[in-house]
Amino acid sequence: MEPPLLRFSVLGSVRVWRDGAEVDPGPPLRRTLLALLLARDGSPVPLADIVRGLWAGRPPARAVNMIHRHIGELRRLLEPGLPARASGSRLVRGGGGYRLTVPAGSVDLLRFRELLMRAREIRGEGQAESAVAVFTEALRLWHGPAGGCPGEAPAHPVFTELDLEYAAAVRETADTALGSGTADRVLPTLTDTAHRYPLDEGLQARLMLALASAGRRAEAREVYRSTVARLAGELGVPPGPELNSAQERVTSETASPVTHFTQLPVAPPAFTGRELELAWLRALIDGGCSAQGTDRPAHSPVIAALGGTAGVGKTALAVHMAHEVADRFPDARLYVDLRGFGPAGPPLPPEEALREFLNALGVPAPRIPTGLDARSALYRSLLTGRRVLLLLDNARDAAQVRPLLPACAGCLVLVTSRNRLTALATADGAHPLTLDVLGPAEARAALAVRLGADRMAAEPAVVDEIVGLTARLPMALSAVAAQAASRPDLPLAALAARLRDGHGTLGAFRDPEATVDVQAVLSWSYDALGPDAARLFRLLASHPGPEVTVHAAAGIAGLSVPRTRAVLAELTGAHLLTERLPGRYAWHGLVHAYATELFRSGGGEGDRVPAAVTSAAHFVHSPLPTLLAPTFEERAQ
Repeated sequence: MEPPLLRFSVLGSVRVWRDGAEVDPGPPLRRTLLALLLARDGSPVPLADIVRGLWAGRPPARAVNMIHRHIGELRRLLEPGLPARASGSRLVRGGGGYRLTVPAGSVDLLRFRELLMRAREIRGEGQAESAVAVFTEALRLWHGPAGGCPGEAPAHPVFTELDLEYAAAVRETADTALGSGTADRVLPTLTDTAHRYPLDEGLQARLMLALASAGRRAEAREVYRSTVARLAGELGVPPGPELNSAQERVTSETASPVTHFTQLPVAPPAFTGRELELAWLRALIDGGCSAQGTDRPAHSPVIAALGGTAGVGKTALAVHMAHEVADRFPDARLYVDLRGFGPAGPPLPPEEALREFLNALGVPAPRIPTGLDARSALYRSLLTGRRVLLLLDNARDAAQVRPLLPACAGCLVLVTSRNRLTALATADGAHPLTLDVLGPAEARAALAVRLGADRMAAEPAVVDEIVGLTARLPMALSAVAAQAASRPDLPLAALAARLRDGHGTLGAFRDPEATVDVQAVLSWSYDALGPDAARLFRLLASHPGPEVTVHAAAGIAGLSVPRTRAVLAELTGAHLLTERLPGRYAWHGLVHAYATELFRSGGGEGDRVPAAVTSAAHFVHSPLPTLLAPTFEERAQ
């Protein structure tokens, strides 16, 4: 007997269809349980998470037994004829809870996300109007709050996140429609969503602009008035720059439909620390001068190049800074992921990035010229006399960035890269800012934002140990905080023990539900290395100390000292090593752990024996002052 054809809806009321006929999923708690399982897309949902999702902080004494009963009923709903105590093949135990596997394309949530990705691809090809149609098709899948059902079941954070995902999609759809002159096509959805989120200034601002572009300026002004009153009455705050900017456009006698995007990613919600770096950036932007006080030419933009190792928080800092100063660049705030490092294929060619920017600035696809030089010239002419913020994220090298730079003052360019963009500083006046790991106090503050002060205060010594075991790398701290936040009943001491057991490896920082982890982002830097640099990086795992000299590295790699200097420069340029003192190189603890994993996995199988020999033999060839010099850790102490 063939299994039934199933279809599910969680974008609104929880509904189930079996062989084309709708069936009743059961009472509210069972519907919420089904929606929670479907929202995790085949990943296990821990039992404790289910309990919190169904009863918040007040579960009944028989909560676990009730869950098991609901699981049994859902199994028989999904697989009719299943014996009473059989587990079946779709809803099975896993990860300390339950996991639901359903056919591809059977859940409206996954279809929604697929359509969003397709719309972005179409928009990137310069077809903004077609992209609006696909965005709208995706939004039509929603029929109310995610997982919504009547009864006693409380709202679960997973469903809250899905609702926020929907609101973000509406904002993105509105931006695309406003940029292509088709705002009237999204007005009904935008109006409905703005009513659902009356305090979301981004939605209200887009509604105002869409109404104005449709000639309904009186209604747009009323949206502003009512939103300002609501912000004052419910939150006690004045309107922000985004809402005020929309009001200025609406009330201007020469107001016209918007011809550009505000493309910045959402600001990091848990951003903390980096006060010195933020102060440096603010001074650079305010004064238009470098940290050394050298005046820029009057015609050039401000360019800040943020560098550092993988996972150190370059993008988070750049996005945070961009949102802080966004109101100073009202003409456009443009963003592009240049894909310099990552799994999505080769780096984005600058001519493709220019096509995206030109489309965002209102140039119809047929008018976008072919060729890098022609596109760059048109792009720079459009930016002349305008105040524009550009965030060029994840750049591979200066050659990829240079065609995207404006040629006029009044613009701000924030570039992030794992490579040192030395040529950009030398030839284009960029101001480099290299990020290190967080300080101890900043690392603790980053954990406190996610875990809460009470939980931190309950185990202060354990918190300090966790901070040390993560080596204060922001991405590692985020991974640990996510694990702890998902298990509020788990003592931090237990989490610290897990990290301690895995010390020297990256296993404790892997999350099967995360799209990327520490190992993945480090691998993207490693994959970009040349053969000699990749080999030396692997072999450095055999070196016993926290630092390595040029002569020691030459002995490990079996290379000449001049060639070794060039290879070390490549590793330093990729921020996999740091030259603490001339000729002495150190590595971040988790970077060394990754090199060790590569070494042990056989990535440099043929090098193990000579590396072990030459690692000791370097003492014969190293100058005596070099051998006697203190290590970086000793100098710090």
